[in-house]
Amino acid sequence: MSDRVYIRPIGLVPGPQSEHGNAIRLAGSMAYASRFAVILRRDGEIVERWLAAPDTIDDVMGALPDSVGGDAEQQWANLTLAHPPLELGSRTVRLDQPQVMGILNVTPDSFSDGGAHDSPEAAREAAAAMVEAGASIIDVGGESTRPGAKAVWEGDEIERVVPAIEACSAMGAAVSIDTRKAAVMEAALDAGAALVNDVSGLTHDPRSAEVIASRGCPVVLMHAPGTGEDLHEGGEYSSVVFDVFDELRSRRDEALEAGIDASRILLDPGIGFGKSLADNLALFNALPLFHALGHPLLLGASRKRLIGALSNEAGAGERLGGSIALAVKGMDAGVQLHRVHDVAETVQARNVWRGLRDAALTDFGDLPG
Repeated sequence: MSDRVYIRPIGLVPGPQSEHGNAIRLAGSMAYASRFAVILRRDGEIVERWLAAPDTIDDVMGALPDSVGGDAEQQWANLTLAHPPLELGSRTVRLDQPQVMGILNVTPDSFSDGGAHDSPEAAREAAAAMVEAGASIIDVGGESTRPGAKAVWEGDEIERVVPAIEACSAMGAAVSIDTRKAAVMEAALDAGAALVNDVSGLTHDPRSAEVIASRGCPVVLMHAPGTGEDLHEGGEYSSVVFDVFDELRSRRDEALEAGIDASRILLDPGIGFGKSLADNLALFNALPLFHALGHPLLLGASRKRLIGALSNEAGAGERLGGSIALAVKGMDAGVQLHRVHDVAETVQARNVWRGLRDAALTDFGDLPG
């Protein structure tokens, strides 16, 4: 018999005063939570579900089996954990507010902007525009991971990404490398990248975890079901939210065992990777749960297929509205990093969202006294 527990925030509020202080600041973000579902699963089936608030969570914890009590206490501590800033070279990226990561694909076949940034000049201009628009990080990728894309030899990938990284670094930008290959990680870090974004969660290349541990750089572990070249294969779930949560926990634990410091790990639920429309929507509605793992979250939903599926099959270049809606949904859930194609528009949405949040913290007009 196998028991597992999950603490899912289900009551999000704009500020603690609306709940007379009976709310927590979710993972140090600008999102607050006042109600929680404490869910007990046994052999993959939900056997009990309690509702709790910050002032009743101890009572619910006491009703849990001893086998999951320690995990529940750790998840509760994680939900209230404020993450320190990311130190990316000379740049500091604070995680107490949503940050925008700009996508710079130097590939001929990416699903949305393939070929647009093939030349060093085009890549430099695109990166400069994103930095000027307010991107905190530029994420450089040299291999498309869309469904059906062919794998790229690491030498070709290095030739694509290194000039772009050097250009971004020279202009003072914080740079991440989007790759699943250890040799590309090494070349990118040598060129000025300061963060590794691995869509395979360090499962594709057996040397990757060693590289991250030895370099001491932050790493994003993304969930994807595929273990071979095609990361979209094998997307079958008994319960997608719990399955992705459990798999991310496993990959995190493997990273820790490989010597990667916990403070250097970020997690990404992998929207669109081996997941149906229903799977993606379920994950979006459960995003606050993933803070219980104790690491900053990255969300990559920009121009994804689910937007087209909900918008009369709108093409990749016609999904701005949906991309903004999903980014704001992530901000409401306390997600710290948002990986997007449309930086200026997302930054504007973030700034308006933050203005509303700031105002909510000082708006006592609807309270007595």
